Formats: sequence, structure tokens, C-alpha cells
Amino acid sequence: MRSLRGKTAVITGAASGIGRALAQRLSRERMRLVLADVDRRPLRELAASLPGAIAVPTDVSRMRDVEALAAKAYARFGRVHLLCNNAGIAEYGAVWEVPLRRWQRVLAVNLWGAVHGCLAFVPRMIAQADAAHVVNTASMAGLVTPPLAGAYSVSKHAVVALSEALVQDLALRRARVGVSVLCPGWVATGLARSGRGAADRMMRSLMSRGLPPEVVADRTVRAVRAGEFYVLTHPEMAPAVRRRADEILSGRAPGAGMLKLPRSRAASR
Repeated sequence: MRSLRGKTAVITGAASGIGRALAQRLSRERMRLVLADVDRRPLRELAASLPGAIAVPTDVSRMRDVEALAAKAYARFGRVHLLCNNAGIAEYGAVWEVPLRRWQRVLAVNLWGAVHGCLAFVPRMIAQADAAHVVNTASMAGLVTPPLAGAYSVSKHAVVALSEALVQDLALRRARVGVSVLCPGWVATGLARSGRGAADRMMRSLMSRGLPPEVVADRTVRAVRAGEFYVLTHPEMAPAVRRRADEILSGRAPGAGMLKLPRSRAASR
């Protein structure tokens, strides 16, 4: 996948954040784009602004939507060379404070969206003659587990496991399909914009100081070209991954080290 020009990419969650930045970055590579999102208006506006892009409104939590997305992509372009299972939402708060319906929605989008993407696209990608690549967007919260983000972390740990299983399964079949799992740290997106709780406000503050999505998109393209599996964007968070491995091997409970609560808020709640 070193050469992207003239090839086809499918991006879910394309209307905002990392997905939007990926669409713009891959457009500069002269890729043909199939852009998917549940938010129709910004999706269509984005597609209209990028040469060779089409918009396919898609709710990735529904298999029929993702199957229709795959059918349209292959009907239009004949091949899909890069699949970015990127759609995601977040929910913050203590494990017992997040309502069941919100747990279900986070898992439906973040985990089942990636599963649906793999089920709909990977068999077609294996069957096509051209080499292909899958990028699953997880998070540093898929490698370590911060407090106040249980629903999100559960979904992203599962996406990491899905990706690790997928790359091994493809290798056993000698398929010409590579896999990367994108695990960014804090990125300046609107992922926490809708929540009103204290945890949501804290997350918005942390994200506002995060990496621009365009930097994450650049890093992702480099990883696809190089065939990297784990794609990390925040080297300063590597010690947290090592600490988690040490905690597992020693049997210690995890410490709340990845999230830094402001002292005044922590003391008042």
C-alpha cells in the first residue's frame, strides 16, 4: 500500500474529527473516496468539496447500512483498497453512572461499527486482486484504561483485540490485506461536545489541548504506507502502556495515571 494514487478509500465517521481530516489528507493523495457518516449535511458538504468523493449516509451500528455502503463502493469503483473503520462516539462518567442505553450505543457504534465494517468489506478485499489495508480507529484508551471512561474504554479495548485477531487471521490465509489499529491520545475533536456532566467538561478541556486531527491523519497515512500495525500518536503516553503491562504481570490494580483531574474539581466532588 505504498502507492495510494488512484485507489479507493472508504472512511466511516468522515463528517468530522479524524475522519474528516483523513478524507482531506487522502484526497491530496488523489484517492477516490467513499465517505460515510450518520450526519448527512456535513457529510455531503465534505464530499462536494473533495474531487472524486461520494457521500453515503451510514449508521455503522446497523449491519444493513454497512453492507449497503460496501455494495455502493464496489458498484461505483470496483475495488476498495483502504477501509478506515473510524466512526466513534464517547460517553464519560463512572461505570455505574452511565445509563444502559448509552452503554449500548457506545458499543453499537465503536465496536459493532468496526465489526460490521470487517464483515462487509474484508471478504471482498480478500477476493480482489489488488493489495488492500484496513485501519481500525481505537484509542490510547484501548491500550490503557483511564477512570471515568469505562464505556469508551471497553469499546476501544475490544477494537484493539478485533484488530489483533484480524491481522493474524489474514496472515493465516496469506491474504494481501494489511491491518493497522490507530491508538491516538488526546485529539482536538468534538468527541465529548454533547455531554453535560463534570467528566464530559473535563474531557472537553483535555481534548481542546490535543493534537490537531490533521496530524493524526498524516501519521495514519505514513503507517499505512509502512505497514505498521500499532499506530501511536503520543510518545509521551508510552510509559502508561508499560505501567499497565507491569500491573498485569504483578497482579496490581491499575492506578488512575492517564487522566489528570484538576485539583479544585477533584477536591470538590
